Amino acid sequence: MKYLVQSKEGSEGLNGAPSVGPSYRSVFAKDGYATPIPGIDSCWDAFKYAVEKYPNNRMLGRREIVAGKPGEYVWQTYKEVYDIVMKLASAIRSLGIGKGDRCGIYGANCPEWIMSLEACNAHGLCCVPLYDTLGASAVEFIICHAEVRIAFADERKISELLKTFPASAKFLKVIVSFGNVTPEQREEAEKNGLEIYQWNDFLLLGQDKHYDLPVKEKKDICTIMYTSGSTGEPKGVMISNQNILSMIAGMIRMLQSSNLSLDDTDVYISYLPLAHMLDRGLEELFIFNGASIGFWRGDVKGLIEDMGMLKPTYFCAVPRVLERIYEGLQAKISATGFLTKALFNVAYNFKKGNMFWGSKQEEAGFVFDKLVFSMVKKMLGGRVKMIWSGGAPLAKNIEEFLRVVSCAHVCQGYGLTETSGPTLVALANEISMLSTVGPPLPVIDVRLESVPEMGYIAFDNPPRGEVCIRGDTVFAGYYKREDLTNEVLIDGWFHTGDIGEWQPDGALKVIDRKKNIFKLSQGEYVAVEHLENVYTQLSCIDSIWVYGNSFQSFLVAVVNPNRKAIENWTSSNGISGNFKALCEDPKVKEHMLSEISRFAREKKLKGFEVVRAVHLEPVPFDVERDLLTPTYKKKRVPLLKYYQGVIDELYQSKK
Repeated sequence: MKYLVQSKEGSEGLNGAPSVGPSYRSVFAKDGYATPIPGIDSCWDAFKYAVEKYPNNRMLGRREIVAGKPGEYVWQTYKEVYDIVMKLASAIRSLGIGKGDRCGIYGANCPEWIMSLEACNAHGLCCVPLYDTLGASAVEFIICHAEVRIAFADERKISELLKTFPASAKFLKVIVSFGNVTPEQREEAEKNGLEIYQWNDFLLLGQDKHYDLPVKEKKDICTIMYTSGSTGEPKGVMISNQNILSMIAGMIRMLQSSNLSLDDTDVYISYLPLAHMLDRGLEELFIFNGASIGFWRGDVKGLIEDMGMLKPTYFCAVPRVLERIYEGLQAKISATGFLTKALFNVAYNFKKGNMFWGSKQEEAGFVFDKLVFSMVKKMLGGRVKMIWSGGAPLAKNIEEFLRVVSCAHVCQGYGLTETSGPTLVALANEISMLSTVGPPLPVIDVRLESVPEMGYIAFDNPPRGEVCIRGDTVFAGYYKREDLTNEVLIDGWFHTGDIGEWQPDGALKVIDRKKNIFKLSQGEYVAVEHLENVYTQLSCIDSIWVYGNSFQSFLVAVVNPNRKAIENWTSSNGISGNFKALCEDPKVKEHMLSEISRFAREKKLKGFEVVRAVHLEPVPFDVERDLLTPTYKKKRVPLLKYYQGVIDELYQSKK
């Protein structure tokens, strides 16, 4: 395999244990893993290195609001940010909080988030991010479980923190607002024995105080990042300095080996949650390289406008964002005249053909990039050279389309909180890696472990099995949950629960999920995520949650139908009504089931894998109802709880 080297042979399973395929690492690590620069032993060292090397570079920027409207980006340099961070750090220490204590950060991405993080890093506090989309119950759980002593928070989230009283007040002693504090909030905090500060007041607290910074080591836990999880309570993933520094080293070598630059002239747009390891890891990477980070305004409808003003060079997205961009572009193309549409199709097919024949993205359609695709490039700011997609699989047709029209490299990646964010990343100008997550970063080994009950065998051709990862980016364990740690960390190998398939070039394709498997009443095993991935290829389905259990012999589903597809079908079949009424119409449900059955036959699904009854839900699954995680993965237990009555009716209707 072109981009892999074998580091250890596989082994057949003994005494009932599954077989294990060979261990592989990136060809970019054939002479050894990428390692951090000597002398940089902590995230604080990495930040200080950037400050000393790039003091006058723009570091953190936000759009200035002028007369109620967003204007230009206003920037703070690395030195200016450092000076503020030192005041924050001194203020923290003046309150008797120091190395090893836990500090919560709660709010949407903004410069204060990063400054609070670096203040934690300065004195060796353990940062505990809180998802901006988490409700009060989860926030309360995390504060109490991690024993958070001080919390920085967006002023809009102060009221959410106060809802965690009185339980959290046993541990939480200080709240610092990114902005202002109302008299009522101050009264509530003080009533529960807490000190509460406005941002500027807290800076004054540390202005004339100086404390020696403690020694920080690679093994020190710098972050406990709670995964929202699709079931149960959040788990605290312990991330060390070594984990993050190794990820940075791996990303740098991967980019350099792919002939891509990342330096102090680059610009990154920050909008994915900093409380998620994907964005947190990438922002640490850009800071280490002296690059600039511009923050969005917090409104997804204004993201493209923010990009137009910021002009980023790197853009990371989850599939849902790229799907919106794709749909918007398709709508614009459809609205053009015949000649414009024809020119676009000629340009698209010409460039796509050249890319599949081996031409580099930037050379495959140079003239058409300027004449036809420049409007897409301009929409993204005009300077984007790399678009990374992560968090979930990106549909092949959307990735292919964006690779052609965006005038940028579009690459999928894979990683988990437990592997410190980016772990495998597809390489630029490798069209064979379309719809894969690429090879491993040159800091880890990856192997596949057979899952015979699902038919995935590590020694098959192609090799398939559970993805297992070992290396310096793998987490230290789950905080206070040694039992859960021992379930997934076995002999140094982290068992991800994802099913992967090696491709001939050494890229990995994630094809299934091990944990989301259940038995039907007749004993058939159903890999539900695989089925959902198949069914969402239907143009009439935006999203689908498939359900079954061991007391039933068939599958049912709740479907978010594609509005345009449904309205087109009903219009041509003489059915009228608003979208909610259309979703309730029996003929529309029959049409959906017919499409599902047809597609199941086309994809050669087994009989028991065909959905037999559906409920059409006009309101998309969302985070607000706790049906999705903040990274838009389905939360199956809450989904069942929310739709239990619907599920019961679906099964009853088939009796």
